[in-house]
Amino acid sequence: MADVTHLIKLSVGTDSVESLAAWQATPAAQGPDGCPRHVTRMWPRRSEAVLNGGSIYWVIKGLVQCRQRILRLDRVTGHDGVERCAIVLEPGLIRTYTAPRRPFQGWRYLAPSDAQGDLPEGRESEESLPPELAGALAEIGVL
Repeated sequence: MADVTHLIKLSVGTDSVESLAAWQATPAAQGPDGCPRHVTRMWPRRSEAVLNGGSIYWVIKGLVQCRQRILRLDRVTGHDGVERCAIVLEPGLIRTYTAPRRPFQGWRYLAPSDAQGDLPEGRESEESLPPELAGALAEIGVL
Protein backbone atom coordinates (compact mmCIF):
# COMPACT_ATOMS: atom_id res chain seq x y z
CA MET A 1 0.00 0.00 0.00
CA ALA A 2 1.28 3.50 -0.86
CA ASP A 3 2.18 6.10 1.73
CA VAL A 4 -0.06 9.15 2.07
CA THR A 5 1.08 12.38 0.43
CA HIS A 6 -0.72 15.71 0.53
CA LEU A 7 -0.66 18.67 -1.83
CA ILE A 8 -0.33 22.32 -0.88
CA LYS A 9 -1.63 25.12 -3.10
CA LEU A 10 -2.00 28.89 -2.96
CA SER A 11 -5.62 29.97 -3.18
CA VAL A 12 -5.00 32.96 -5.44
CA GLY A 13 -7.54 35.77 -5.18
CA THR A 14 -9.09 34.38 -2.02
CA ASP A 15 -9.32 36.60 1.05
CA SER A 16 -10.57 34.07 3.60
CA VAL A 17 -11.71 30.50 4.13
CA GLU A 18 -15.25 31.76 3.68
CA SER A 19 -14.48 33.30 0.28
CA LEU A 20 -12.86 30.03 -0.86
CA ALA A 21 -16.01 28.15 0.25
CA ALA A 22 -18.20 30.66 -1.60
CA TRP A 23 -16.15 30.22 -4.80
CA GLN A 24 -16.30 26.43 -4.55
CA ALA A 25 -20.11 26.63 -4.25
CA THR A 26 -20.36 28.19 -7.71
CA PRO A 27 -20.99 26.05 -10.81
CA ALA A 28 -17.74 27.33 -12.35
CA ALA A 29 -15.71 25.63 -9.59
CA GLN A 30 -17.57 22.33 -9.73
CA GLY A 31 -17.35 19.31 -11.96
CA PRO A 32 -20.30 17.50 -13.52
CA ASP A 33 -20.80 15.57 -10.25
CA GLY A 34 -21.15 18.79 -8.22
CA CYS A 35 -17.86 18.27 -6.35
CA PRO A 36 -15.43 21.17 -6.24
CA ARG A 37 -12.32 20.71 -8.30
CA HIS A 38 -9.12 22.49 -9.11
CA VAL A 39 -7.84 22.10 -12.67
CA THR A 40 -4.10 22.18 -13.06
CA ARG A 41 -1.68 21.67 -15.93
CA MET A 42 0.46 19.05 -14.20
CA TRP A 43 -0.56 15.52 -13.20
CA PRO A 44 0.86 14.42 -9.81
CA ARG A 45 3.55 11.78 -10.38
CA ARG A 46 2.84 10.49 -6.88
CA SER A 47 -0.87 10.15 -7.62
CA GLU A 48 -1.20 6.78 -5.86
CA ALA A 49 0.02 8.31 -2.57
CA VAL A 50 -2.13 11.43 -3.06
CA LEU A 51 -5.21 9.24 -3.57
CA ASN A 52 -4.38 7.16 -0.49
CA GLY A 53 -6.06 9.63 1.89
CA GLY A 54 -4.30 12.82 0.83
CA SER A 55 -5.68 16.33 1.16
CA ILE A 56 -4.99 19.63 -0.51
CA TYR A 57 -3.87 22.27 2.00
CA TRP A 58 -4.95 25.77 1.00
CA VAL A 59 -2.68 28.78 1.58
CA ILE A 60 -4.80 31.92 1.93
CA LYS A 61 -3.17 35.32 2.38
CA GLY A 62 0.19 33.71 3.13
CA LEU A 63 -1.12 31.24 5.73
CA VAL A 64 -2.15 27.59 5.58
CA GLN A 65 -5.72 27.87 6.87
CA CYS A 66 -7.71 24.85 5.72
CA ARG A 67 -7.65 21.60 3.79
CA GLN A 68 -9.89 19.35 1.70
CA ARG A 69 -9.66 15.63 1.12
CA ILE A 70 -8.79 14.66 -2.44
CA LEU A 71 -11.35 12.23 -3.88
CA ARG A 72 -9.84 11.52 -7.28
CA LEU A 73 -7.90 12.89 -10.22
CA ASP A 74 -9.77 13.28 -13.51
CA ARG A 75 -8.35 13.90 -16.96
CA VAL A 76 -10.00 16.94 -18.54
CA THR A 77 -9.40 18.70 -21.84
CA GLY A 78 -9.29 22.51 -21.85
CA HIS A 79 -10.82 24.83 -24.41
CA ASP A 80 -7.39 24.89 -26.04
CA GLY A 81 -7.41 21.12 -26.54
CA VAL A 82 -4.70 20.55 -23.89
CA GLU A 83 -5.20 17.68 -21.45
CA ARG A 84 -5.07 18.70 -17.79
CA CYS A 85 -5.62 17.23 -14.33
CA ALA A 86 -8.77 18.04 -12.35
CA ILE A 87 -8.13 17.51 -8.63
CA VAL A 88 -11.61 16.53 -7.42
CA LEU A 89 -12.21 17.53 -3.82
CA GLU A 90 -14.58 16.48 -1.08
CA PRO A 91 -17.10 19.28 -0.52
CA GLY A 92 -16.47 21.32 2.62
CA LEU A 93 -13.32 22.86 4.03
CA ILE A 94 -11.64 21.58 7.19
CA ARG A 95 -9.98 24.38 9.14
CA THR A 96 -6.43 23.76 10.28
CA TYR A 97 -4.03 25.48 12.59
CA THR A 98 -2.45 28.34 10.68
CA ALA A 99 1.14 28.40 9.49
CA PRO A 100 2.93 31.02 7.40
CA ARG A 101 3.92 29.97 3.90
CA ARG A 102 5.94 31.89 1.35
CA PRO A 103 4.49 32.30 -2.15
CA PHE A 104 5.17 29.58 -4.73
CA GLN A 105 3.76 28.65 -8.10
CA GLY A 106 1.55 25.67 -8.82
CA TRP A 107 1.15 23.02 -6.17
CA ARG A 108 3.72 21.17 -4.11
CA TYR A 109 3.81 17.85 -2.32
CA LEU A 110 3.41 18.04 1.45
CA ALA A 111 4.55 15.23 3.74
CA PRO A 112 2.05 14.27 6.46
CA SER A 113 4.68 15.15 9.07
CA ASP A 114 4.77 18.73 7.71
CA ALA A 115 0.99 19.17 7.43
CA GLN A 116 -0.89 21.44 9.80
CA GLY A 117 -3.24 19.69 12.24
CA ASP A 118 -6.98 20.20 12.11
CA LEU A 119 -8.54 22.60 14.58
CA PRO A 120 -10.18 20.78 17.50
CA GLU A 121 -13.90 20.13 17.42
CA GLY A 122 -15.81 23.25 18.35
CA ARG A 123 -13.16 25.64 17.03
CA GLU A 124 -13.64 24.94 13.33
CA SER A 125 -16.55 27.37 13.08
CA GLU A 126 -14.70 30.23 14.80
CA GLU A 127 -14.22 33.35 12.74
CA SER A 128 -10.76 33.58 11.20
CA LEU A 129 -8.25 35.96 12.72
CA PRO A 130 -6.98 38.74 10.46
CA PRO A 131 -4.15 37.26 8.35
CA GLU A 132 -1.51 39.59 9.81
CA LEU A 133 -2.39 38.62 13.41
CA ALA A 134 -2.68 34.89 12.61
CA GLY A 135 0.67 35.02 10.81
CA ALA A 136 2.40 36.77 13.72
CA LEU A 137 0.95 34.29 16.23
CA ALA A 138 1.94 31.32 14.05
CA GLU A 139 5.50 32.62 13.73
CA ILE A 140 5.94 32.68 17.50
CA GLY A 141 4.27 29.28 17.90
CA VAL A 142 1.02 30.38 19.55
CA LEU A 143 -1.33 29.16 16.78
